[in-house]
Amino acid sequence: MAGHSKWANIKHRKGRADAKRGKVFSKISKELMVAAKLGGSDPEGNPRLRQALDKARSASMPKENVTRAIKKGAGELEGVNYEQIFYEGYGPGGVALYVEALTDNKNRTVGEVRHAFSKCNGNMGEPGCVAWIFEPKGLILLPEGEGDEDTIMELAIDAGAEDVAQSGDQWEITTAQSDFGVVRDAIENAGLKIETAELTMIPQNSVDITGKQVEQMFRLIDMLEDNDDVQNVYANFEVDEEEMDRLAQE
Repeated sequence: MAGHSKWANIKHRKGRADAKRGKVFSKISKELMVAAKLGGSDPEGNPRLRQALDKARSASMPKENVTRAIKKGAGELEGVNYEQIFYEGYGPGGVALYVEALTDNKNRTVGEVRHAFSKCNGNMGEPGCVAWIFEPKGLILLPEGEGDEDTIMELAIDAGAEDVAQSGDQWEITTAQSDFGVVRDAIENAGLKIETAELTMIPQNSVDITGKQVEQMFRLIDMLEDNDDVQNVYANFEVDEEEMDRLAQE
């Protein structure tokens, strides 16, 4: 599995989940507002909003905060108008990065994102320079012990999944974004435990990085994710398991 999922696994192994709850709540609130603005306030017909609600529950975000953010996005309450922007560029080793931001000040955000790239041996590029590498998909991860390949394959494919593969100690199910909710519901209804379910951007190709490049790449992603305006960072790097274990233990 490439890029952001590798980084997520590293953070999990190192116990580096963001402990700054205010920052987490702020990012989730923005996502709730934009999701409600773009697709309406009913999560049943708005996969992006349902995913944001799942994040809010996982972060133990107060219900009143969630409700207020959705109402602001739907226009029922006055709120800040956030704009979705994507920034593109290259990191150490020629890794492609696609950065999703929600901002009320584009000049501030682009300056901070460019600074992060330059600090970590990367370069921001022009719009479109790496976007073609990434495809919008739904991604569902199950622990390996949740079932055998035939059972999970049949369940997921029958529900509309595009692919099922084993990645490390997980089952990785890929869907079109339009089929994401149906596939996720089918898996949940079958009583299987879902580790992660998200709408994401999956790279069509990948770049192998090692040694110092890995350290610089993780530092760059860390800086970007620490930015209040950045919602998601997608990248197309691959790191072998030995390298991941080494970094996780440092």
